[in-house]
Amino acid sequence: MSRIGRLPIDIPAGVEVKIEEGNKVTVKGPKGTLEKCLPVEMTIKQEDNQVVVTRPNDLKKMKSLHGLTRSLIANMITGVSEGYEKKLEINGVGYRAQKKGKMKSLSNLGFSHPVVMTDPEGIETEMDGQNIIIVKGIDKEKVGQYAAEIRELRKPEPYKGKGIKYADEVIRRKVGKTGAK
Repeated sequence: MSRIGRLPIDIPAGVEVKIEEGNKVTVKGPKGTLEKCLPVEMTIKQEDNQVVVTRPNDLKKMKSLHGLTRSLIANMITGVSEGYEKKLEINGVGYRAQKKGKMKSLSNLGFSHPVVMTDPEGIETEMDGQNIIIVKGIDKEKVGQYAAEIRELRKPEPYKGKGIKYADEVIRRKVGKTGAK
């Protein structure tokens, strides 16, 4: 049996899970509402204060869908109760970010113009000084995707470490050229 898929998901207080026909799962909580259509092959049941996912047979595809379905539901429940956040650091001389409303302006990233980004629906960004961006939201997938899009503007380079990186990311540094003798 799938080790992750067989674990029941506890529903915290204040969170409401509704399972409709066709495995359409709606999760309501203090931070908002998430809705997702999950694979119809899986059986999703709400028992007491837990959600249990079971699979019909032991085919390889069903085993992988089992763990995936359980993880998606668990992420939805965590999102509406606690939320998700990713921290990004901007490293480099003159690299900075400013926030005005839903618009974020990243300047001096090596381009001739400042890059202006608008926060997508359901995602909120905060600035901590001029070089730390915090991306928050209830949908783990959207938070991760938006953080990746910001990082993609200027990936950290291995020689000086300049660029936009995740706060917990470690950049493997390389030694630069040495003079020929």
